[in-house]
Amino acid sequence: MSEAQRQLALLQLPPGPKGSGRQRNGAAMHFHRLGRMSDAALEVYRILAAHDREDPRALLAAQGVSHDLPTPEPADCISFLVAEVDRYLASLSGPGVGEVRTGLARWADGPALARPQASAVVAEHLPVALTALASTHPGLASANERAAPGLHWQTYDGYDPEAIGMPFCEGHASVSLVGEAAHISAVDFDLGLFLIAPHLLYRDHHHAAPELYAPLTGPSGWRFGPDRVLILKPAHQPVWNPPLQPHLTKVGPLPFLALFGRTRDVQAVAQVIPASDWPALEALRLTSEGLSQRDPPETIAQGQRPGL
Repeated sequence: MSEAQRQLALLQLPPGPKGSGRQRNGAAMHFHRLGRMSDAALEVYRILAAHDREDPRALLAAQGVSHDLPTPEPADCISFLVAEVDRYLASLSGPGVGEVRTGLARWADGPALARPQASAVVAEHLPVALTALASTHPGLASANERAAPGLHWQTYDGYDPEAIGMPFCEGHASVSLVGEAAHISAVDFDLGLFLIAPHLLYRDHHHAAPELYAPLTGPSGWRFGPDRVLILKPAHQPVWNPPLQPHLTKVGPLPFLALFGRTRDVQAVAQVIPASDWPALEALRLTSEGLSQRDPPETIAQGQRPGL
């Protein structure tokens, strides 16, 4: 991302995040020095530098002040999203986070390419997920929203539909931001976004690629072997799957939006692991607090699996 692109992204940071007022003001000063922002517009950003939650656009409109800056290109929005993803990952701890960030440091500065491909799943469920994310991470939610029109969403077709279940096949989408044939090119590395419709079950499966999930919405249910007890995890609690570790995800009432990162063997095909309790888990309904009152308590366990 060029300096001009970075400054434009900072100027358009959403209200809310701590320090965002000062960042917007700094970017405004950059464009003022270049003669691309008026004194009156700069004064608005200066006034609001100490007010992170105030939107400069509202005060600009109220004072009748305009400043015409170019709209960021879709590719620039994707590069900025990847930078926001790395900042988000830096706030997490646990196995796999460092490995994924190491891969990002190697590849993320490559040129970005916008390749829009729409998805009905994304059109229906991404806005809901981003609204939930914005309540805690407005900058990351805004970066996702701005990049969304240029993203190439698709469904994973490596599973036998009967084995993985048609509801999952028809109710998920993913996009590779950095990886092979992704928006930013990389070799044997894959980082992106994964979206699943509410209440669906991503059945037990495994793959050779070590994989990090960073759920941006929640709660969701997880387990790490067929017929084991489901474990509830909130948003922003990462999950690291070592190579060939079985894992399953049960989505709660919110669409499941997560970052994923695979650090090697990314072309290895995932395999479904049969389990006897899929019908019960597909009928299970989580709530925003966890388990539905109509579900037996032995179905699910609160807490975190040791080692994750």
